[in-house]
Amino acid sequence: MATFTYKARNWDGKIVSAEMDAESKEVCIAKLREKGYFVTNIAEKKGGGMGGFNLFERGVSSQEVCIFARQFATMIGSGVPLVRCLTILQQQSENPTFRKIITQIRSDVEGGATFSKSLEKHPKVFSDLFCSLVKAGEVGGILDQILNRLADYLESSENLRSKVKGALTYPVVVFSIAFLVVVALIMFVLPQFKEIFMGMKVDLPLPTQLLLALSDFMQSWWFVIIPIMMGIPFLIINFFKTKAGSRIFDTNILRMPAIGMMMRKVAVAKFTRTLGTLIASGVPILQALEVTAQTAGNVVIAEAVDKTRVSIREGESIAEPLKNSNVFPPMVVQMIAVGEETGELDKMLSKIADFYDTEVDNAVKGLTSVIEPIVIVFMGVVIGGIVLAVFMPMLKLVQSSE
Repeated sequence: MATFTYKARNWDGKIVSAEMDAESKEVCIAKLREKGYFVTNIAEKKGGGMGGFNLFERGVSSQEVCIFARQFATMIGSGVPLVRCLTILQQQSENPTFRKIITQIRSDVEGGATFSKSLEKHPKVFSDLFCSLVKAGEVGGILDQILNRLADYLESSENLRSKVKGALTYPVVVFSIAFLVVVALIMFVLPQFKEIFMGMKVDLPLPTQLLLALSDFMQSWWFVIIPIMMGIPFLIINFFKTKAGSRIFDTNILRMPAIGMMMRKVAVAKFTRTLGTLIASGVPILQALEVTAQTAGNVVIAEAVDKTRVSIREGESIAEPLKNSNVFPPMVVQMIAVGEETGELDKMLSKIADFYDTEVDNAVKGLTSVIEPIVIVFMGVVIGGIVLAVFMPMLKLVQSSE
């Protein structure tokens, strides 16, 4: 998708200058004509924009989107006109990328487009969930309430993401440091002992021979090893971004003993929070399930939700297909069934989400307490093994001289 800058005359005769993301120039012109614009000048924007890659362009964080929703809700609730709200938010935004996006949205709204349609043109910033809720708020005339609810949802989701990220960052950082220490020992410390070992009149133990061989290999082929070591994580990450890779990763991570249980609780909390927010905002159940599946973040959960949507279309309840998926815990299924029977499904989903947020907190604390000793033992074994392999020839020499 490319970004096009254009000048056009709207239905009121006013000249409008803005940018739009589209697959081609023809598609862009067609979209503008649908809005009642007469295009006088259009050109593809080079070197950046939302449609191109710009190394130095700043992204838009979820925190900024959350603040945008909260401030927008406050102003709309106070009776400030929509375009005026966008102007104020555009002027106070410190992020140039976000400021440019808000400017484009304001231009589209001024041109006659609905707020939700204007947001849909920026999928990298405003998710399907965001756009669906805004659309429901426009239809129901409760945009301020919807945006407040959306801000609450985004804050809860960000807190959940931060907890999981914090739990997984610690072991990754420690293992990375341990790996760098081991590489430094093998490449720079061991060669200092090599000459000493060569002057000894003893046969070197097997661990010492293997370490010296590894040191020689790494020193001789470092220009090959470094690109391979940097390329492997890149290939793995890109593989997991594919459909097949995502399925393998998401399926297996849910089966892991400690991390799997935590990730399952995270998935349930996100599913119930998203679906509950959508239903409470007046989004139709089938559309709500579709959006929930798209934002699930886990292929296994998304497929279970999709099957639920198909079953509901055929006249079944929500709880039954969720139970058959074997993904959701029995307690979650039973509470959803009670919510359906009482007509308070949104409230029940919110309670489940709150419960599982607490469960994720406990799981993160438990995982951290388990990982910490494992990491310490791992580092001790690896680094201690290298030190022992270095001193074994000296011990052997002392024993032979006695």
